Amino acid sequence: MRHFPLFLDLHDQPVEVVGGGSVAARKVALLRRSGAQVRVIAPELCSELQALVERGELRWLADEFRAELLQPARLVIAATDDDQVNAAVAAAAKARGIIVNAVDQPALGDAIVPAIVSRGELTVAIGSGGQAPVLARRLRARIESLLPTRTGDLLALLSKHRGQIRERYPDLGQRRRWYDELLDGEIPRLIEAGLGEMAEQRLQATLRAEPLPSVGSVALVGAGPGDPGLLTIAALRELQGADVIVHDQLVSAEVLDLARRDAERIAVGKRAGGHSVAQQDIESLLIDLARSGRQVVRLKGGDPLIFARGGEELSALHAAGVPFRVVPGISAVQACAAYSGIPLTDRRHAQALRLVTAHCRGSIDAVDWSALAGGGETLAFYMGVREAPRIQSRLIAHGLPESTPVACVENGSRPQQRVLLGTLGLTAAMLRQAQVQSPALLIVGDVSQYAAQHHWFGEQVQVFRAQSTSTAHADRAA
Repeated sequence: MRHFPLFLDLHDQPVEVVGGGSVAARKVALLRRSGAQVRVIAPELCSELQALVERGELRWLADEFRAELLQPARLVIAATDDDQVNAAVAAAAKARGIIVNAVDQPALGDAIVPAIVSRGELTVAIGSGGQAPVLARRLRARIESLLPTRTGDLLALLSKHRGQIRERYPDLGQRRRWYDELLDGEIPRLIEAGLGEMAEQRLQATLRAEPLPSVGSVALVGAGPGDPGLLTIAALRELQGADVIVHDQLVSAEVLDLARRDAERIAVGKRAGGHSVAQQDIESLLIDLARSGRQVVRLKGGDPLIFARGGEELSALHAAGVPFRVVPGISAVQACAAYSGIPLTDRRHAQALRLVTAHCRGSIDAVDWSALAGGGETLAFYMGVREAPRIQSRLIAHGLPESTPVACVENGSRPQQRVLLGTLGLTAAMLRQAQVQSPALLIVGDVSQYAAQHHWFGEQVQVFRAQSTSTAHADRAA
């Protein structure tokens, strides 16, 4: 480690930046955030820096760099596009005992500017010794995705009560253990939920040594359709902080692998046509786990509030007085359509989208088929494989043409994704011939035809055409 990591207080301190282009503008923006008194030396300025000068927010010396122009400063940054000028800046600064950074030329200076993640006063800096700034930026992006948005608010709260904390726990070891328990507990979650006042009340109660029961909670989290790359940042944070994960069978192993290693995993099934734990038992399990003081993630495929019985679970948690929150996920219909190149709405064909569940006969019989068969809309049928013959016959009987394009997306967004393309009149035969299995989504409407042209992920589209009144054959779309 050649460079010693150090955070330098530049508030109200003089800093010289040599260069007036876009690189210098980025450095000036960062320095101004720290409260530094910045002066730029350059014959010309880019529009961003010029605007700061015109507003009186930046000092500018309009001249070519010469060593005698440097004033006493805490830091000098060489940010021109001329290597010789940058070398002269570095030499002049070193001769005056001033710390110098030469942008993209680490060997010239004695300091480097790291990639930075900032949350209020919390700063994470990633340095590569100036050897691989792109790698540092990529690591910064990963840390950005994992660091909760309101971490700065949590830091501000702890800073506000720092004196009380030190007084309450004068022993360093004891204080560290207290911090560990607090940061693993409810207060950070309250902060992230925007409940800062409640979080402060909890903190003050803890400092008064009031006995507080261990409070668990349940996060209803959408795991997306299967591709772990579609998991949201908020969902990833919940998985990383969970004590126990109650998950459906449709949640992919790749998504579960992103959870905290020591989190308990409880599978409760919930796959169309397969064995599953009764819904009432799942709700009781969630309540019991939370009441035991554990942080629970209820992980569902797709979005937890779209045909996933998430509303029933929220109602049960509410009735039991269990704190909960919801993290939406990329829904199956969004992923299946996107990964097969189907625009769910298109002003040429569909001005509306309807989502329909075909999970049981009762739900099928309750559908307003006349409304669905009106045309001009995209229809997406969840869990429709077993009910395909009934869906087909009902829509045709209520006036939707047999020639209406239909796409079936099996295992949408996963490596084994298949896309079948046919017409409404061929739907049942197409699914039967291809032996389609759950999870699969039926997309009915003119927009489905675009799968043949726009499909980009996985195997080629299988296009089914009629040979007779009772059979169909498949061709591979180019």
